[in-house]
Amino acid sequence: MLYRTLMRMIERGQIDGIENKLDIFYAAGKISEAEYSELVGMLNK
Repeated sequence: MLYRTLMRMIERGQIDGIENKLDIFYAAGKISEAEYSELVGMLNK
């Protein structure tokens, strides 16, 4: 659920501060390493 929400935010261009949020969610175990890598990759396009 969180992963899909983050993906939609990135797709819509709502990326202010999202990289820090991704780091926090990954560190807290809320998203997997694969999900984290995919979302960061989407940001770097």
